Amino acid sequence: MKTLLQTVAVAFSMFSAVPMPQFPWDAKNMRYALSAFPLIGVLIGGLGWLWWLACGWLGFPALVRGAGLCLLPLWVTGGIHLDGYCDTHDALASHAGPEKRQEILKDPHIGAFGVMRLCGYLLVSFVLWATLPDYAGVPIWLSFVLSRCLSGLAVATFPLARGSGLAYTFAAAADKKRVARMLCVASVLLVLALCWFRLRGMGMALAALGIFVHYRRKSEREFGGLSGDLAGWFLQRAELGMLAALWLVEWLEGIV
Repeated sequence: MKTLLQTVAVAFSMFSAVPMPQFPWDAKNMRYALSAFPLIGVLIGGLGWLWWLACGWLGFPALVRGAGLCLLPLWVTGGIHLDGYCDTHDALASHAGPEKRQEILKDPHIGAFGVMRLCGYLLVSFVLWATLPDYAGVPIWLSFVLSRCLSGLAVATFPLARGSGLAYTFAAAADKKRVARMLCVASVLLVLALCWFRLRGMGMALAALGIFVHYRRKSEREFGGLSGDLAGWFLQRAELGMLAALWLVEWLEGIV
C-alpha cells in the first residue's frame, strides 16, 4: 500500500499542480507511475462535473460556466500538456526535418505559431463548453481518463525520439510490458463504457482513437519518435476532439 500511494504521488507530482508529499523518484516508485496517470483525469472529470452542477445551482450564465470548464484542466495540470501542445506546433510550423524539430521542442521559449495555436485552442474549447447543450457527466468524465490512458500507453509502446526528456524518463523506469497491458485493458474498457452511451459516447471514442492513430504516424514520421511534448500535444488534441464530437452529436440531436 505504501508503494502504491507513493507511485500515485509521483504521477500527480509530475503531471499535475496538485500539492503532493514528496517522494524519491526511484525505480520502485516510478515502475507503475504511468499506470497512475489516468487518476488525474478522474480528478479533472469530477471537478468539472461539480463545477457544472454548481453553476446550475447558483444561476451562473453559460459564459462563466464555459470559462470554468475551459480553464479547470489547465489549473489542475499546471499547463504541462498545453506547453507540449504549443511547442509541437512551433516545431511543425518550421517544416524542418525530424532532428531540427526535436531541437525546437527543447527550446523553452514559445514561438509565434505556438501562441496562435494556444489562443485558437482555448477559444475553441471555451466556445464548445459554453454552448454545450447538456453536460454528459459520465462520458465527459471518462474522456479525461481515456486521454491519459492512451497517452501513457503511447509512452510505453511507441518508439522514443531521444534518450532524454520526460517521456524517456518515465518510459525507461516503467515496467513497460505490464504498464502497456494495464493501460491497454483500461483503454478498451473505457471505449466500451463510452459506447454504452450510444451516439454521444461512440462519437467521442472514435474521435479519441482516430487522433491516437494519427499521433502514432505523426510522431514517427515528423519527429523520429515520441517525446514528452508530443505526448502533451496528443492529450490536448484528444480531449478537444472528444469534446467536439460530443458537441456535434448533441447539436445534431437537437435539430433532428
